[in-house]
Amino acid sequence: MALRIKSRWHDSGRNEATEKTLSDHAGALAFILWRLALDKAKTLHGEDYVYTSDGQRIAIICEYLAFGVQVVDRLAYLREMPEDEREFFVNAFASRATDHVEDNAVDLFGPGDYRTGFTKTLNKRLQEYSEYSFTKAGPGYSFLRLLGVKCQAIMNKGDAPHMNRWVIDQVMEKDAPDVVQKLESSVDDLLG
Repeated sequence: MALRIKSRWHDSGRNEATEKTLSDHAGALAFILWRLALDKAKTLHGEDYVYTSDGQRIAIICEYLAFGVQVVDRLAYLREMPEDEREFFVNAFASRATDHVEDNAVDLFGPGDYRTGFTKTLNKRLQEYSEYSFTKAGPGYSFLRLLGVKCQAIMNKGDAPHMNRWVIDQVMEKDAPDVVQKLESSVDDLLG
């Protein structure tokens, strides 16, 4: 079943005092990205790829989150959002995505510092993705391949690497393009 994404604010009698801010939009988009990342982690399992731990699932989700943060940054750039607004928006978006990682990791693994690890991964991936093209037509091959390679490396750890040999194809050909399309649509809906 396809994941349903709500990317428009309810608009019943809204007035000037309730206008949504860039921070509000960033929070909504971070929730959408969390749901997309979780859905893609579940999709891999549904396609018979094997997780050997909850840690692997969270690591896959984190890779999709880092990918999504870079996608949204590129989409904001292509929309010609003023640099100061774009910086604020993407930082707020990444911060809210980090909140989702922390909240869910605490629920799954108990108390701990999950922000630091995710932030390090996020910063490293943002540097790596910055080397690859992303145009109005979407991400380039290398942009998608980086996500596929990172997911494959995570899935090949553990007891069943032979079961996960083709995960890169699933990520590059189906899952990542779907995330990009849904994020693009959500950015358009939220930012107008």
